[in-house]
Amino acid sequence: MIHLTITKTSFEKIYRNEPDAKTKERMLLVLNVVYNNIIPSQAARDLHRSRAWASDWLKRYDEEGIEGLKDRTKSGRPIGMSEEIIYQIKKELKESNSYGWTTKQVEELIIKKSGIKYHYTHIYRILRKWGFKQKKLSRKVRVDAAAGSQEDKEIFKKRLPRYLWISNKKKKDLR
Repeated sequence: MIHLTITKTSFEKIYRNEPDAKTKERMLLVLNVVYNNIIPSQAARDLHRSRAWASDWLKRYDEEGIEGLKDRTKSGRPIGMSEEIIYQIKKELKESNSYGWTTKQVEELIIKKSGIKYHYTHIYRILRKWGFKQKKLSRKVRVDAAAGSQEDKEIFKKRLPRYLWISNKKKKDLR
């Protein structure tokens, strides 16, 4: 691989325009070590990082250049549902329950539609990826002693779910 040498001024400009904080931290390490001639262990200490962390990123910079400082995509396990099933679930979540969905209800819907059971923490990740957000419900209960029957008061006091998933109004796309 051909490694291009970048001037300090060009590197600083790329550093200032980098939006990702982690990549920017790695670029600062390279800037200090390569361009400012600071010892790698001292540069790592200044960034509150280990020497091993610094040497790993400096090695990747030497081998791959600035692109080596960026995070690589992580493959991970692919989602077990087809795009069609995902579309149906998202559509039902957005259209059928204007009040919101509990995580348990979403879990049951996913099992019903796809036959796949996910852990509730993974359901949180899936819903956030699909553009849903969590809404925390107020749990304050005030019951006026003079109003309504005792049965009405008890029904009113019953606890609602703490969080509901609602459609993010900004994202109108179902995909």
